[in-house]
Amino acid sequence: MAAGAPRVFVSHLAGVPVFDPNGDQVGRVRDLVAMLRVGGRAPRLLGLVVEVLSRRRIFLPMTRVTGIESGQVITTGVVNMRRFEQRPTERLVLGEFLDRRVRLVETGEEVTVLDVSIQQLPARRDWEIDKYFVRKGKGGALRRKGETLTVEWSAVSGFSLEEVGQGAETLVATFERLRPTDVANALHHLSPKRRAEVAAALDDDRLADVLEELPEDDQVEIIGKLKEERAADVLEAMDPDDAADLLSELPEEDKERLLTLMRPDDAADVRRLMSYEERTAGGLMTTEPIILRPDATVADALARVRQADLSPALAAQVYVCRSPDETPTGKYLGTVHFQRLLRDPPYALVSSIVDSDLVPLAPDTSLPAVTSYLAAYNLVSAPVVDESGSLLGAVTVDDVLDHLLPEDWRETDFHSEERVAGGR
Repeated sequence: MAAGAPRVFVSHLAGVPVFDPNGDQVGRVRDLVAMLRVGGRAPRLLGLVVEVLSRRRIFLPMTRVTGIESGQVITTGVVNMRRFEQRPTERLVLGEFLDRRVRLVETGEEVTVLDVSIQQLPARRDWEIDKYFVRKGKGGALRRKGETLTVEWSAVSGFSLEEVGQGAETLVATFERLRPTDVANALHHLSPKRRAEVAAALDDDRLADVLEELPEDDQVEIIGKLKEERAADVLEAMDPDDAADLLSELPEEDKERLLTLMRPDDAADVRRLMSYEERTAGGLMTTEPIILRPDATVADALARVRQADLSPALAAQVYVCRSPDETPTGKYLGTVHFQRLLRDPPYALVSSIVDSDLVPLAPDTSLPAVTSYLAAYNLVSAPVVDESGSLLGAVTVDDVLDHLLPEDWRETDFHSEERVAGGR
């Protein structure tokens, strides 16, 4: 839903079909999952509970929803079929919000929640609950008497953690505003028991981001305390190179069991990365850079670069290859840097502006050589190509820095460093 689009009332979503990008029905919406927050912030919508054709109920994150319109939900097509299990930090909107007795903040009058509206935040993929449709007076939704009105989320009490939350739920909501690096730093200093509670309460994507920023010992501890199916889901959500590094620290039996539970395509990427020496281009690279075919346009490239979940290093350039356009690709043709995309018209083909002058890295290139390559050519990312000319992935500067810094660098309190630097 674009910014400024009409809000959607959740009662209108109950039972609507969910389709993948090809128009095939995935299932139907049975509920919505929200998280209460601290600091006077509106509840955040995490995703949908979808009943698939086998009658299994699964969780569909809002990050996988590309549109809610005309009585249907459109997804990216990437759906995890693991059965939905509600976590302590989560609330079911249809099941727990509707018919709930709450109070108006201004008057203290008790009202009944009849419906809830959601809206996507401008320029972001996050969704929030923005309004409540309520009825004054006693009685539930079936009662006909009493004035009805639509109020802002802030006009109703009873939907914030200051009022109802305790324990890990409040801590997770507090962490929501922090960057993954800062959450990781906070988790590192918790007790093992508390760390496990918070990790269990985080959603898969958030936990994956945080795990990537934790020391290896913490990663192994946390992944080992998760149920195996969920551990596999979190590994799928991690960048393949980070997942490979984590799995390499596990006993062989545990590693193989988790790889077997992962989706075959994701597991194949991780296995390929694990076949390379750690401190080489092959061991450092990610297998998911932006890859385009020669007939793609500048507009196509910019649309890919704008994806919110890309790191700045990966968004800095696109790699042009012949089909197939997933690693390992067809013949690698060259790179187009982001600045070049901004200088050329949207209809221009990327094949007409490709930079093919730089020799790509081989997968066995050593870490010092990779570092020198990035520094010499002022790059934040570089292609890794095999002997046959196929693109295997890309090495980014953040992964190089990970291996150059001291092992305990993640334990640095960056906020303290900033205060020292600022003279405070």
